[in-house]
Amino acid sequence: MLLFNPWHDLALANFAPNYTPPASAMKMAEDLALLPVWYGDGDAVIAEGEVNRSFLDSVKSLLPITAEMIPSQEIALRQGEQITPWGWNPMLRKKMMSLGAGEHQIPLMEELGLLKEYANRKNAVRLLQELKEEEKNFCGESHYFIRLDELLEFLQSTPGDKVLKMPVSGSGKGLVWILGGITDKQTDWCRRVIHEQGGVVAEPVLRKVKDFAMEFYLQKGKVQFAGYSLFRSAASGAYAGNELLSDRKIVERLAAYCPTGLLDGLRESLIQKLALYFTLYTGYAGVDMMVCETDGGYRIQPCVEINMRMNMGMVARIFHDRYMKPGAEGKFVVDYFKKPGSAKLFHGKMQRELPFEVADGKIISGYQPLTPVTSDTRYMAYVQIC
Repeated sequence: MLLFNPWHDLALANFAPNYTPPASAMKMAEDLALLPVWYGDGDAVIAEGEVNRSFLDSVKSLLPITAEMIPSQEIALRQGEQITPWGWNPMLRKKMMSLGAGEHQIPLMEELGLLKEYANRKNAVRLLQELKEEEKNFCGESHYFIRLDELLEFLQSTPGDKVLKMPVSGSGKGLVWILGGITDKQTDWCRRVIHEQGGVVAEPVLRKVKDFAMEFYLQKGKVQFAGYSLFRSAASGAYAGNELLSDRKIVERLAAYCPTGLLDGLRESLIQKLALYFTLYTGYAGVDMMVCETDGGYRIQPCVEINMRMNMGMVARIFHDRYMKPGAEGKFVVDYFKKPGSAKLFHGKMQRELPFEVADGKIISGYQPLTPVTSDTRYMAYVQIC
């Protein structure tokens, strides 16, 4: 049974069973509840309502999808099935217990404590340092500070803009940009984060050219490479969408900036290091990276952060490989619409301009939403294929 809970990172950082996510995160979970249909392998997807059920029926008539939808109240009837959310945290653990999940279907609190430790950005700081020691053509600088005075000294002595990161927060979340000198409000933020999470990660801002990631699947010490992700992010660092391309095409695009042998070596090094660092973790892990412009030419920042959970890059990778005609390209987008009705207007316009074409169970071209669109929709996931 699959579940999309995009508030996972926030709940893991808070680590309280009674945590209440922000309304925006809950709305995203509601609007995109059927997203697991596209990356599951015939699994049941936990979602509510006739709108979702009708949408699932409609896409099953177009594509070879075997997923079924079950409401949350049926979880108690399926104690023989594994529950696989976007990510586990204490809040979700308590919720699943209240819905009748069996003890074997949910992790222990001790296991969640270990997951929080694995998800801490200080692991990315250490991994970046090790990778740079192995390969002189990598770039980037990242530090983990547990003392405010040492953090402030670093900010004052390091030229240019900097970014500060909470140790545990969502991808693109928990970031503070230091443009020039640090403000009193930002200093208070640092003091609070050090008190609550034990430290703050600080990095000089690089001249980014491309965002990409390597995706892996870990199973208690065994690591498999799961593919590449070429994605887009907003200036704030928030995720915006993925290119729908084959791994070969992504490597070809990255080859404009670095030798493919460098990527091959990085992939093999990460397989070894992830196995060593995260011996008890089972699930997907995405290592975000960047192509950066430096005074010495283009360089790779090989470990911006590590996402210890399912992620949108993996959704895009699976979607491309499973549903698109070989050679087809496109984009996968997660979008937010501020005004009521705007998503539905956008949906109608895209349907008219880019009709959806499928042949032999594979997408040839066009626009297709991956989740239902109604007048109440604020969050949309869709693909645009050419």
